[in-house]
Amino acid sequence: MLDLRRAASRNKPNSLSNRMRARRFKLFQGLVSRMPGSPLHIIDLGGTNEFWERRGWAGREDVRITMVNLAAGERLHANIEPVQGNVTDLRGFADGSFDVAFSNSVIEHLFTFEAQKAMAAEARRVAGAYWVQTPNYWFPIEPHFRFPGWQWLPVSVRVALLRRRRFGSRGPCPERDAAVRAVTEVRLMTRREVAECFPDATIWGETFFGFRKSWVAYAGFPEATQRSTVAGPAAASQPGDATRSDE
Repeated sequence: MLDLRRAASRNKPNSLSNRMRARRFKLFQGLVSRMPGSPLHIIDLGGTNEFWERRGWAGREDVRITMVNLAAGERLHANIEPVQGNVTDLRGFADGSFDVAFSNSVIEHLFTFEAQKAMAAEARRVAGAYWVQTPNYWFPIEPHFRFPGWQWLPVSVRVALLRRRRFGSRGPCPERDAAVRAVTEVRLMTRREVAECFPDATIWGETFFGFRKSWVAYAGFPEATQRSTVAGPAAASQPGDATRSDE
């Protein structure tokens, strides 16, 4: 039987979650490998040092990463600059300031569809290309609360449950306001909503046991025939070579 806690663990390198994250990143590397010029300038919306360390990109001289979070983290690597900011309002960065806007499982943490659209607009504005990943609303196991069908329950039911016990990495939250915030912070997206936020994107659907587990919206990368001076370790097959999801 699948242990959801172990499968979703970020701390275990061989967990299902980390294996799928690594596989997705190989696809991203394939797209980036087509981009000319060096160093490559990336804005990471809501990322962590740990993510880039595990991917082998921390400390690279041919990549510069600006990492935006509500609270700027500690600077641990010469090529990764943590800055304070709001991913829905990047007014401190001019149009086209970066080569790539990157985001992994962040856009679903913005409470409302309006905020998700604002983040998408900023990602498209500040970079010439973007890669934004988010879990699929219709995947049967909610990845944050690790409970089958959690996202389909009424908010009032989810709040009541979270006030009583722990679900995934959240709870219990005895105080109602804290429970409401924890529940409503996570707003999973359908493919249609992702496409509305990123109208010029290819939407790639990551599949797990026949179900679409997550969506990746990407655009602005050169065609496969164009070569690059930037190639990460273990660059692999491209999303464009995979089956495109048109669900």
